[in-house]
Amino acid sequence: MSNVTASSSTKVGSTSALRSGFWLVVIGAALWGVDPLFRIILLKSLTSSQIVLLEHVVLFLAASPVLWRHRADLKGIGFRQIGALLIVSWGGSAGATILFTMALSSGDLNAVLLLQKLQPIFAIGLAALILKERLPKNFGPLIVLALVGTYLLTFGWSIPFGHVNNFIGVSSLMALGAAALWGGSTVMGRYLLGSMKYETVTSLRFILALPLLFVITTLEGAPWQIHGGFGASAAIAVNLLLQALLPGLLSMLLYYKGLSTTKASFATLAELSFPMTGVIINWIVFQQLVTIPQILGFALIWVALFFLSNQQSKPQTL
Repeated sequence: MSNVTASSSTKVGSTSALRSGFWLVVIGAALWGVDPLFRIILLKSLTSSQIVLLEHVVLFLAASPVLWRHRADLKGIGFRQIGALLIVSWGGSAGATILFTMALSSGDLNAVLLLQKLQPIFAIGLAALILKERLPKNFGPLIVLALVGTYLLTFGWSIPFGHVNNFIGVSSLMALGAAALWGGSTVMGRYLLGSMKYETVTSLRFILALPLLFVITTLEGAPWQIHGGFGASAAIAVNLLLQALLPGLLSMLLYYKGLSTTKASFATLAELSFPMTGVIINWIVFQQLVTIPQILGFALIWVALFFLSNQQSKPQTL
């Protein structure tokens, strides 16, 4: 009887850990949506690359002691782990952002936004190929439900393109490249968590991105200038610190802690909490009207997340 009770308790504890891990990914991704609260003030004096560079300097100072504490994780790193770390830090952080920004500036806005929504498809495909993840039987309809919800959040009832030629061009390839890198970053993060603690992966993501960001900012050649005196400098410093610690450090710690017990294919859909946060921020802070399609999209994503949370703890099937 005691063995049966212990086995039952272990199963319940494992199920609880899987569900809590999934919701940690949801919360971590949702925190990315508060980024505009701090970035708007910073953009008045700094370029995007300068902001990201300074943010990573702050994160480097915070992450270095953590990485030193967990330095034993670095002893078994091989070429595969190094490649995965570069995809996470250079591809997911810097490369994808650059490609997406270039796509937005040179192509059809709606086409680029729509193609970027294919990120979960890339992540699910790579998870099956690299991590050998097998999905539950009812996972397909939940993918469709989540993607329809995301579409409604972004475009409402409208059709975001008028002609197929809008999808033909370099900007579309860049948008797809960004989606693939973001999806690959999720999969590679899950791969790394098989041999490293989530604190180590978070620290390495920030630390390894710093040299690349130095190069990008230097090549940009934009002058460093802050106008407005001490008050403006103090405001920039406070916003930079908050941006680095909330949508930066805290969000990624929660994200990778949750990802350590969550399949990458589930995590990529959990990340859809990010655009939902953006809608809430726009409504509360920037007083933008929330439309009926956005409310419906919001509800569809939450329904998908609820059922995904339950599916996460069920046995996998082909």
